[in-house]
Amino acid sequence: MTELHFTKGQGTGNDFVLFADPDATVDLTPDRIRAIADRRFGVGADGVIRAVRSDAIPEGRELVAEDPSATWFMDYHNADGTVAEMCGNGIRVFARYLTESGLVDLEPGETLSVGSRKGIVDIQRQANGFAADLGRWGLGIEGGGADDVLVRAKDLDQARPGLGIDVGNPHVVVALATEDELADLDLTFIPVLDPAPAAGANVEFVLPGEPLVQDGIGQITMRVHERGSGETLSCGTGAVAAALATRHWAGSSAPDTWRVRVPGGVVTVRMFAAEDGEHVSLAGPAELVFSGDLTV
Repeated sequence: MTELHFTKGQGTGNDFVLFADPDATVDLTPDRIRAIADRRFGVGADGVIRAVRSDAIPEGRELVAEDPSATWFMDYHNADGTVAEMCGNGIRVFARYLTESGLVDLEPGETLSVGSRKGIVDIQRQANGFAADLGRWGLGIEGGGADDVLVRAKDLDQARPGLGIDVGNPHVVVALATEDELADLDLTFIPVLDPAPAAGANVEFVLPGEPLVQDGIGQITMRVHERGSGETLSCGTGAVAAALATRHWAGSSAPDTWRVRVPGGVVTVRMFAAEDGEHVSLAGPAELVFSGDLTV
């Protein structure tokens, strides 16, 4: 048995259990992750995040060799015990945890480099939260192109085409036409993808705003089924994928800044040019809720 001092955090309702294990001494097995994340017998969370020094694990050592400033690594696991490449809400909550725990100093306007399985992510502290530069993105996901995925979901009248988006982890985005279609979805059932990506995918269902653009900013509403976690109140990378897909569908005149409304609140997605191609950032709140001790 292992004693953990943990902190519960959330970003627009996407919730996480975080703990510090700088030297990677905790044997973080899938069974332990499932026990921690269980909402009846554990703390309860969409994911578990371990704060580990980058030079303490193989994935991190490769990154810190590239950028010595990325001293901390976000070791993220879904509630079912599987590993995820990236979590857009989780990495903002991770930054809050590092700063509030005294593990890093980060003033408003300053940027922190964090290692992840997606690579190095730069996070800027803002007055009301954090903004994470999630780097380059791409159309399509493993096992399929950009727009050849059919999506079937419970209480959706027929299969709909989905757009594959890669933002470090895989997503398929489906456009819906009405509020009723979005509200009536039963996402306690896993949406079926055809063809199915080998590693699975997060699936976002998006309703464009009316109007779609207001004051130069795009507006969409989204629900999501997260791979390994089920339906969540928010998914950061899902919000990013949904905004990218909607801009793609809207055409060249569409804006590069989007407000994405999810059941847990609102996040902001921004696309911008960088030396290595177009990047996308995610900004929004990140809060720590409570701390405690747990035996796993």
